[in-house]
Amino acid sequence: CQKELYYFGIICNKRNFMRKKLKICLTLFWVFFRIGAFTFGGGYAMIPLISEETVNKRKWISESDILDIIAIAESTPGPVAINSATFVGYRVAGFWGAFFSTLGVVLPSFIIVLLLCKVYEAWKNHPIFRGVMSGLKPAVIGLIGTAAVTLATPENFIDWKSYAICIVAFTALYFKKVGPFAIIGLGALAGLILY
Repeated sequence: CQKELYYFGIICNKRNFMRKKLKICLTLFWVFFRIGAFTFGGGYAMIPLISEETVNKRKWISESDILDIIAIAESTPGPVAINSATFVGYRVAGFWGAFFSTLGVVLPSFIIVLLLCKVYEAWKNHPIFRGVMSGLKPAVIGLIGTAAVTLATPENFIDWKSYAICIVAFTALYFKKVGPFAIIGLGALAGLILY
């Protein structure tokens, strides 16, 4: 009888663990679905929302992890938002967390693009549609600017060398039109040499 109770306890614990994991995965899906659905302007515009949801509200990751996530997301193939969602999901709930987070952030864009393809040709010259697009452009610039200000905090700059790397990268990207891949590679190389 004790042996049967022992195995029953293991089964119950496993079921409770699976329920908790499923709940976490569905929460990850819902959080990243909302981020994907209400953020226009790509991955950089999503960074403040990802930070707000995962660091401030849910305490899934720390503030310093956000910069690491962006560095990893920029250094690997794929969009920043998808890589960030995958990283956070994996940190919180392993493989299935990464799967549900990635699905959550991708699904709204897929649905929106699918719907826009159907109506774009018919509505592209309509004044309401043009008005909506005209309003979204400055909002996207504001979101990207917020991401830049959020990342440009003193704790992200270790010393004068990190400021120098930032200035050189900005100058090369903006004025010299050096590609982002070269800047990421050179930034990693500079960090390896200097630190």
